[in-house]
Amino acid sequence: MNIVDLSVEYAQRDNACEVKEVEVEVGELSGIVVEALEFALESAVKNTLLENAAIRILSVPGKAKCKQCHHEYPAGELYTVCPMCGSGFPEIIQGKELRLKSLIVD
Repeated sequence: MNIVDLSVEYAQRDNACEVKEVEVEVGELSGIVVEALEFALESAVKNTLLENAAIRILSVPGKAKCKQCHHEYPAGELYTVCPMCGSGFPEIIQGKELRLKSLIVD
């Protein structure tokens, strides 16, 4: 609902009559099931400016930074071991997002 609410708020701010497209970024490490999000958005946009909008969901890959050696590396899981030093407690620097990226309005 926050995605829909934010989209409507931004569209109304620009005096738009309709939202044509919405882009949403979803991090691979966010724990969000994309299919569930798509299903929820399908219901949430009914009777709003987004009702006929194309909704594009963009995947953001996970990325971590080792707290010991500061090496940055791809992370497929929250606790991926550093490939350089073997440390098991990285800082996740990308991939946990759920973000409204852009709107195309009319």
